[in-house]
Amino acid sequence: MSAPTQKSVLLVTVDCLRADHCGFMGYARPTTPFLDDLANESFVFPLAIVAGVPTYYSLPAIMASRYPLAFGRELVGLADEEKTLASVFKENGYATGFFGAGNPYLSAQFGYDFGFDTFRDFIDDVGLLPDRLPEASNSGDWITFVNRMLAGASRKVPGLAPIYDELYFHYCQARALPASSLDALRRFPAADVMVDQARTWLASMGDAPFFLWLHLMDPHAPYYPTDKGAKLFNTSTPSAKHARYLNSQWSRSELRGKRLSRYRDEIVGLYDSGVRWVDAQLSRLIGMLRELDLWEKCIFAFTADHGEAFLEHDRRYHAPSLDEELINVPLLLRVPGVKKRPVSIVPFSLLHLAPTLLEAAGVSIPAEFRGDSHWKHLQDGILWSGTAISECIAGCTNPYAAEQRRGPRLLSIREARYKLRLNFDSGAEQIFDLRSDPAERAALPRTVAKDERRRLLQSAFAHLQGTTCRHPSKSYLRARVREIAASCSRAAKPTPSGVVA
Repeated sequence: MSAPTQKSVLLVTVDCLRADHCGFMGYARPTTPFLDDLANESFVFPLAIVAGVPTYYSLPAIMASRYPLAFGRELVGLADEEKTLASVFKENGYATGFFGAGNPYLSAQFGYDFGFDTFRDFIDDVGLLPDRLPEASNSGDWITFVNRMLAGASRKVPGLAPIYDELYFHYCQARALPASSLDALRRFPAADVMVDQARTWLASMGDAPFFLWLHLMDPHAPYYPTDKGAKLFNTSTPSAKHARYLNSQWSRSELRGKRLSRYRDEIVGLYDSGVRWVDAQLSRLIGMLRELDLWEKCIFAFTADHGEAFLEHDRRYHAPSLDEELINVPLLLRVPGVKKRPVSIVPFSLLHLAPTLLEAAGVSIPAEFRGDSHWKHLQDGILWSGTAISECIAGCTNPYAAEQRRGPRLLSIREARYKLRLNFDSGAEQIFDLRSDPAERAALPRTVAKDERRRLLQSAFAHLQGTTCRHPSKSYLRARVREIAASCSRAAKPTPSGVVA
């Protein structure tokens, strides 16, 4: 049975949200009580896999159903007027709106505004934390001079550098400007701000079908949940001073092992509080859709652009890498009038999300989309086959720097049980049995799983052939001109440092 045509679509993507930190994915802590209830009438995907990490390598697949490196390393974001969910829905008579909480890579500069009637990225609302050293803005004073002398001397005496670093850290904490609340420390607009915008927009829509995309940043580092979100998640909430102390410790690159792990649980608590606030605000938003009698005419998809590392593989945050905690994200899909069926534990690449949403809404899928719709599989409870491929450029933590984009490719091929990882810099080729080694700790010896290794290598080869042999299109060249113009503009007005996604 086909779904009725012209359903509206609400897509919510949450930055840095791991699959295993949602209740409907098995998490024991109460991060998503509203979504947990909604999961009872939704398709829940146990193995949703992003096409790349971080945001600038994951979103082209979600919005344009193509791999992030299909047009080469130089293009970040979308090509000029590339077919996207927004542009396809707009062509089919939908009202289209986007509200994003300040992620710098989901902006008009990177082509994400194409196809939207209303596009608010809140880039200008992103703040800088008030915890910089006073001398950073007064580099000529005597304190700065003495500090530089001590820093240089500490590196010349064996064993003195760690002592200096610790003293300097606590000095920074003491000199940081006071913060009255967690809200005062937040860098990105919170989920309630985005939902308020969305509610106002929805109230103006009338009966027209719509495509609404929200991108929320609440779990993103630095981990400062809203005060209300922290209280919702935990009655014993940290003070703003302690939260800043935790974030500062967590960001210290020189800390390793036990010295860093002692802060992990509290950091995860701050992160989970951000997830809890997202859940509460989605309850508000969907409550309004119900009040407007739009909920039973609206497809709802909830997912993330990538996960977050909390010392798994000795990593923090989400620098380009293809570890499981970064590529496995939640995916919940509710389609009104369609009976929920169990989803098998088979990888579902987010490359397939856009065509699946279009078919569920009764809208034709453009030929440019590389993914396949799995809507009929979901309706009929049929298992699909294939692999989930993820890729990124090693070391590209700042794509504004063109030289970082030209690094070596990282590639993973993910099946239900086995996962192949390729590093084109070191030449490393590793295969993991995720059934016996879900933490991805020990690659199998080369003498083991030879057939599986051969099959996954063939998939990797086919992927590389299919995504690296395209000639530059006019839309790609226009996108490169757009980037060059934006780069010139940034040279005149630098982007605030430290804002990553």
